[in-house]
Amino acid sequence: MKTKLTHLCITVLLAMPYLAHAELKWTGCGISKKAYMSELASAFEQAKGVKIVVSGGGATKGIRDTAAGKSDVGGSCRHLIFEDAEKGVKLHAVAWDALVIITHKDNVVSDISYENLKKVFSGEISNWQDLGGDDAPIDVLVRKGKTSGVGMMARELIFGDADFEFRGSREFPSTGPLEKAVESSKYAIAIDGISSARKRDLKILQLNGMAPTVENISSGQYLLYRPLYIVTAAKMTPEVQKFVKFVKSPEGQQVIAEQQTVTLAQGSGLWKPYREHMKTVVGANKGVFE
Repeated sequence: MKTKLTHLCITVLLAMPYLAHAELKWTGCGISKKAYMSELASAFEQAKGVKIVVSGGGATKGIRDTAAGKSDVGGSCRHLIFEDAEKGVKLHAVAWDALVIITHKDNVVSDISYENLKKVFSGEISNWQDLGGDDAPIDVLVRKGKTSGVGMMARELIFGDADFEFRGSREFPSTGPLEKAVESSKYAIAIDGISSARKRDLKILQLNGMAPTVENISSGQYLLYRPLYIVTAAKMTPEVQKFVKFVKSPEGQQVIAEQQTVTLAQGSGLWKPYREHMKTVVGANKGVFE
């Protein structure tokens, strides 16, 4: 009896390292969270028996918490920046998102040109009448700071300048409060991620007459596209490796496709123009945006 109990104790002790890692913590941007993460976490737990606890906080938090070991996995809708807090992590592209221009659902404007978009966020256009709308001031809503996934990528994709100063009338700490403000203000305008915006009660404007559909994003006809990333430590644990492999597998990509998010295969033709543009903005340093 004593021998059996000893063997049982040894078995339990040997299993403890696995049990300790049977739950992963994911922290990241609200765009990635709404684009696929909740559904992927459920699918991964069903397939592999590993639970993923999902929490938001933004792309910067996702990257830096993973770098600091506070999270096992992160989610980001921007590339890395040259700061010590973002060293020691690796980005794994898993899908594509688009930046979209949002306004109140009752706003009569339904399309904005690329040039007018730049003029609105630089302060050159300040009245909706100049965009074919009502005679009313444009309430420009922006994300606080310059390192958020939306704020940083909007500056780089639209203006080619990560330090560009938006002429915003109101600032918000995260995507959720910004979207709610747009829902409640008829003359507000903001930049958002399509994966999050389409789940809100607001209007998504066409850009140069092009709607941000899966087909238009995949083909590059809708101009403002960017990769979505899974963030891991440079040296991954076996459980994290399994998760990354799962997300990139046909099964994981199907989960992403079911959320109407552009998959890696659908967006395969976007890499070349995206890299060419980004090299002029952030340089050609390998691993920064690949």
